[in-house]
Amino acid sequence: MNFKSDISYRKQSLIKLLNCVQLYEKEVIKALFDDFKKPEFEAVLSETAYIVSELNHTIKNIHKWAKPQLVLPSLLNFPSTDYIYKEPYGKVLIIAPWNYPYQLALCPLIAAVAAGNEVVVKPSELTPNTSGIVAKIISETFDENHVKCVEGGVEITQQLLAQRWDYIFFTGSVAVGKIVAKAAAENLTPVTLELGGKNPCIVDETANLKLAAKRIVWGKFLNAGQTCIAPDYLLVSGKIKATFIELLKKEITDAYGENPETSPDYSRIINEKNHSRLTAMLEKETLIAGGKTNSQDFYLAPTLMEEPSLDSLVMAAEIFGPILPVLSFESEADIASVISRYEKPLSLYVFSNNKAFAKRIILNYSFGGGCINDTLVYFSNKKLPFGGVGHSGLGAYHGKLSFDTFTHQKGIIKKGNWLDIPIRYAPYKGKLNNLKKILKWLN
Repeated sequence: MNFKSDISYRKQSLIKLLNCVQLYEKEVIKALFDDFKKPEFEAVLSETAYIVSELNHTIKNIHKWAKPQLVLPSLLNFPSTDYIYKEPYGKVLIIAPWNYPYQLALCPLIAAVAAGNEVVVKPSELTPNTSGIVAKIISETFDENHVKCVEGGVEITQQLLAQRWDYIFFTGSVAVGKIVAKAAAENLTPVTLELGGKNPCIVDETANLKLAAKRIVWGKFLNAGQTCIAPDYLLVSGKIKATFIELLKKEITDAYGENPETSPDYSRIINEKNHSRLTAMLEKETLIAGGKTNSQDFYLAPTLMEEPSLDSLVMAAEIFGPILPVLSFESEADIASVISRYEKPLSLYVFSNNKAFAKRIILNYSFGGGCINDTLVYFSNKKLPFGGVGHSGLGAYHGKLSFDTFTHQKGIIKKGNWLDIPIRYAPYKGKLNNLKKILKWLN
């Protein structure tokens, strides 16, 4: 089967995938719970329902996205008809992370298939139950010459990266992203890198504080903080800091109860290594909520930390867990002094009813994407690009942009033969002034 040219085959493959993911939804939800106790609600919201939505959207639009696009020709080439042809890259490698191991494996896969590529998916070895069901879904849906799932650890990833690919799509840490980029550079392979960073969340005195606290607690502690676009630290106006801390505490209790360890709505840290890394951040710091840990169950309570030093362990790099440092600011210069210490983040959030202040924050800092008066939700709009900038990532996807990510856009001019203007041909003697007049007229 020619995956590149047969768009109907691609569409039928995606319809088959849609049927398969719907058939195994309960198994996926159970696998996510078995891997790190992801609540069913969060599994549906952020994983299974998202994939169904992405499939429906892609199936509906695939023929429109894939057909050649007629563009306005240049008068320099008159008479001509100009097109952009949508060509798949070829052989694509997708390396998925562990924090959203189902969604972030299948979402790029959907787009790569829609664009006509042959695909190898490498799911995370840190979520073996979910990776197993991803492999099962792929094997039952696709011809193995079209899409294949390869499970395994770091050695398998290294072996895959040593091979030559036409495109690599990686989601994960900055450190591993650099390794992927270096491997890709050996063959000048284009890449998309979805990474992360220290995402600031700014709250000024004009914000709706109660609603801001609710939305920040949701965005930070969803998936136990193991979300690349979660708020990493708060910058709160000193005028309302004490009040806001109390509101945050209340929202944590409202969401997860007096003892979040017994809450059915709270995930666990993925493994011992990450749990130890996070608990080390708590040492010698001022904790104003949470801090309780259980190394046997990889549990770490939703934790608020007051004014850690910018040189502390918790402020050194992306936290990627349920610890939320609360810093105060008195001026916009204070905000800049903190944010400027770090590489460009994947996300930035600002809570304010001062439109001018919010606009300045959005325009003054470079980051992947974000929200005014909310967290995370920009991820859900298929019309918005999702991706980082600088150390937080390279490239973007979602919706049609996902299809474009895995597509080489090939420009073609079909020139008419009924008219051939001779000025472009040598000899050039006596033609330069006329050429300048023509170019000036066209501009």
